[in-house]
Amino acid sequence: MKDLFPGRFLIAFLALCPASVLHSEPPNNNLAPEVPELNLRDNLYQLEFKLPDLERPFISAAPADQQDGIVVGQLGKDGGDRAAIETYANELAAPAKDVKTGHVDSLLLGYRGKLIFESYYRRGRANFPHYQMSITKSYTALAIGRAIQLGQLKMDDLDKPAIGFLKDLDATKLVAGADTITLAQAMQMSSGIRLGEKRANEWMKDPAKFKGQGEIQAYLQHSAPIPPMPREFKYQEPDTAIAMQVLNAVVPGGAEEFIKTELLGRMGITQYHWDHAISGLPKAAAGSSILSRDMLKFGQLIINKGKWKGEQLIPELYLVRATTPSQVNPRYGFFWWIEDFTVNSKTYHSFQGRGAGGQFIFLFPEIELIAVVTSHNKGMGDTLQTLPQRIIPAFVK
Repeated sequence: MKDLFPGRFLIAFLALCPASVLHSEPPNNNLAPEVPELNLRDNLYQLEFKLPDLERPFISAAPADQQDGIVVGQLGKDGGDRAAIETYANELAAPAKDVKTGHVDSLLLGYRGKLIFESYYRRGRANFPHYQMSITKSYTALAIGRAIQLGQLKMDDLDKPAIGFLKDLDATKLVAGADTITLAQAMQMSSGIRLGEKRANEWMKDPAKFKGQGEIQAYLQHSAPIPPMPREFKYQEPDTAIAMQVLNAVVPGGAEEFIKTELLGRMGITQYHWDHAISGLPKAAAGSSILSRDMLKFGQLIINKGKWKGEQLIPELYLVRATTPSQVNPRYGFFWWIEDFTVNSKTYHSFQGRGAGGQFIFLFPEIELIAVVTSHNKGMGDTLQTLPQRIIPAFVK
């Protein structure tokens, strides 16, 4: 594939048998480090492990205008305490304390509609879509919202039984209560589906049974009976699969094409990868690879109450509900986490998309602040605890 960013490559590609290994050169001309000749058809998850650490971090308080739909500004001039943020950024670049935390690959800050700070460390590259774990769920929720905006779903469909949209299911074989699980409950991780590990392992020996809606047939046929609400919150893949299956059933051309054109494409997000589930649909629980700058776009979309470049992509009413605590978990909406942070004796409301390894989109709507973090930690790392305490004081008096 032709170099996606010609004339601006900052690391060299060396092919070593049997695998390609990427070597770095220090950034220059205020251009963030990139991977030349990147092929999005490659297994980006595996390739990411071969990215060597940058020889030195790239830290910019005046991000370049990449003509990617993001308005840029300058830290300090357009808000924020530059010294405080750069001190924090340099601490992130320091050697990690252990194998579980401190392996940050990028930190970006958006404030009042502008990208005002951009930094890359270790495996972070401006044009390399970083692998995303559970934060993929958050993107799936936005895709459902886009379908509502276009009329393929209605707001009241959220509270209807999900199986009503899945016409290929054999309802006669489903467990008791399967017809009570609503789309909203699935996105709140309260479907009530409970599967034994032994049974799930047996299924995987015959993956053909999971193609299409066979995935949901298996979940709802072999689950324990579904209890009435309120059900226990359980963070699990079946609930995310229900959401993706419903999306696939109602949108023209299927979920994969819809996500590509109607969600990502509308925001100019073209350089990405999204793995497939065993069903053949895009994975909803994990599996996307997204640029750090494009993660910022998702945050800006929510801060803007569903608008992008003046166009209403997602209903504001849907986003309000998606970021409102559910009946079963006061810290969870529709695949988005909700948490308040107390900083210097004041509480700030926040929504987050979160992914294992340390992938985050932090939204602080009260102060119009967005923080994007990518990492390759073991687990979540300590960003959830430390980042609000470090960046919020830099933007409030």
